[in-house]
This record gives sequence, C-alpha cells and structure tokens, in this order.
Amino acid sequence: MGVQAEPRTAVMVRITDTGESYKCHTDESLLTGMHRMGKRGIPVGCRGGGCSVCKVQVVAGAYSQIRAMSREYVSEEDLAHGRVLACCVAPRGEIELAVIGKLNKAVTR
Repeated sequence: MGVQAEPRTAVMVRITDTGESYKCHTDESLLTGMHRMGKRGIPVGCRGGGCSVCKVQVVAGAYSQIRAMSREYVSEEDLAHGRVLACCVAPRGEIELAVIGKLNKAVTR
C-alpha cells in the first residue's frame, strides 16, 4: 500500500469588513477561495506574492504559508501583525480576516 493522502478539508473564512463568509480548502490559498465568492472586481493580481493587491490581515485563526511573499510588500512587522498576501497563505482551520489594500474596494462594495 502507498502513502495515503490527507483528506481535503474545507473551512469557513469570515471577512470582518462585510460579515460575509466563504469556504476555502486547507490546501488552497485564501485568494482562490475568495475568488469563488463570485464578487465582480476581486483583483487577483499576479497570484504569486509579488504585487500586494490581495493583502489581508488575519484577525483570528491560523494559516500556513504556501508560497513566498515579496518583502517589498510584506515586512517582518507585517507578518508579526498577521498582515499577509491572500495568494500566499492557506487556512489551517476557521479563520477571520480583514481586507486591506487594493482588494478592500472590491470586497466591501
């Protein structure tokens, strides 16, 4: 028998700015899950951690970093305060976030 893969788990992500929630899998980025909400105008930028369009602040819950974030846009201080790029992190469980930066306009309208 081979190594068994971990089951894919969907968790709830709550956006504090609007009170909306969406499901996101623990093996995908917060931005990918957010994009499925179907809101028009959610800027997805580069999806590679190099543009900061999708900057969010994790208010509650834990995340895993799944790709590198440009230090030009996310400093050590940002990381210490839960400010990350949604394209670069995946939720570990239920998570709550505030949308900051350019993404805010599309999400909160």
